Amino acid sequence: MATSRAAVRYAKALIETAQEKNVSDQVASDMQTINQAINDSVELKQFLDNPVVKADVKKKALDEIFSSLSADSKLLFGLLNSNHRFALLPQIATEYIALYESSKGIARAYVTTATPLNDDLKTKVLDKVKQLTSESQIEIINEVNPDIIGGFIIRIGDMQYNASIADKLNQLKRELINN
Repeated sequence: MATSRAAVRYAKALIETAQEKNVSDQVASDMQTINQAINDSVELKQFLDNPVVKADVKKKALDEIFSSLSADSKLLFGLLNSNHRFALLPQIATEYIALYESSKGIARAYVTTATPLNDDLKTKVLDKVKQLTSESQIEIINEVNPDIIGGFIIRIGDMQYNASIADKLNQLKRELINN
């Protein structure tokens, strides 16, 4: 799902405010909690997206569901309430986490492989990722997709490096069709 420009603006405003108050770590933790809860609950996602449910009802529900969040994070609920933008909450949380990690020099590398990575392969992939990026800390997230047959696909931000067997076969197929 593409992130809306409005969600990016909310996330930028939230991180700027959190950094000014020196609570960006706590807000990042809160945004991860929100993200996890929404990803784990289809009902919560549908509730936030439902235009029939009034914004005040959504705010009260979120205040109850996320009662353990910091006051700084809960301020976002009030802002979304006044602007009737609760459907953006998952995107805002995701975007905030990305901005936070970027500010800390952390990059997430999504590595798609045909089988789960073992420690040796993880080290080799980490070396390749370090060649592709200038970030100081890299977190590898392994996604398994048997359709790629073998090799790997690395995604870091908007950059992708495809070294999968399926891609090589598709390239060969295109070459044979074009000749």
